[in-house]
Amino acid sequence: MSQTETVRKIPPVLLRELYQHRWRHNLKIPLFYGLLLTAGYLAWTASSVWFQWAMYCCMGYLWMSIVTFMHDCTHETLFKRPWKNWAFGIFSMIPLLATFITFKEDHLEHHRYNRSAQDPDAFTMGKRGVLDFVLFYAYILVGGLLTIIHFTLLYPIRQFGRRQWLIHGAELLLRVAVLGGLLVWASRLGVLDRFLEVWLIPAYIFTFLNSVRFIAEHYETPWNEGQLLGTRTIVSNQLNSFFWNNINYHIGHHLYPGVPWYHLQKLHTSLLPEIRRMGAVVDPGYWGTFLKACWRGPESIERNARHLAERAKLAEASSSS
Repeated sequence: MSQTETVRKIPPVLLRELYQHRWRHNLKIPLFYGLLLTAGYLAWTASSVWFQWAMYCCMGYLWMSIVTFMHDCTHETLFKRPWKNWAFGIFSMIPLLATFITFKEDHLEHHRYNRSAQDPDAFTMGKRGVLDFVLFYAYILVGGLLTIIHFTLLYPIRQFGRRQWLIHGAELLLRVAVLGGLLVWASRLGVLDRFLEVWLIPAYIFTFLNSVRFIAEHYETPWNEGQLLGTRTIVSNQLNSFFWNNINYHIGHHLYPGVPWYHLQKLHTSLLPEIRRMGAVVDPGYWGTFLKACWRGPESIERNARHLAERAKLAEASSSS
């Protein structure tokens, strides 16, 4: 069955409803920024190292909340007006160094070529050579650094035209101005070490969580089989879905990227019969999927096919018992 036939399973009336913007849902944005700043203040003033690290973990987790909002901006679904999506996308990415224009271009290309040789994010697939293993585990451990290198240099050099380079350069200059100013200010106040801790430790925790999420979304799904089959939905739990803005309902997002984050659960419910019939991958949690990936390592096309055949046999045995 083609992906076009899958799309027809959603009634047009329901689709129109799912595509509708509801501004009140975006009141979470100031809420999450407020929680992020509160956790930062508590970490800054904490006398207990344990409490300080707990706040760092909260901040890293909340950065995932902000970045999943930014992710909606790449599809122009967070706000109705395109300029608002650009403004929020650029602003939200300043502390994380990577530019919004690069993330947007890379991410839209990922959607066009999901789980294929042209997918810029399909680095987990290779021949399981030494370099494949190095890249795979390096992404887990220092994914933030690799992401900065990829988005700042490698992807722009390979893909950008004049317009994209101008926007990319302007965003980099904005980071130099904002972050450079903050570093100079902190240095003059004699709190540079503390400032770097409150900035960089949560940023590292965020990049690790982002690696967990990123790998779980597509690892060991069918290769070159389109959006529905080449994506994994993680059911997770309602608390995590709330804070990560339903990004775990990833099959629906790949099939209908124009649906805002607050309608993804309803979209998932509507797609469930087709997901089950097609045998698409739905797993209960991030950590189980991620730990399996850590144990199994990078993929190969042949190994991926064998794994999926085994998974299908287990599913068939389970349904017949």
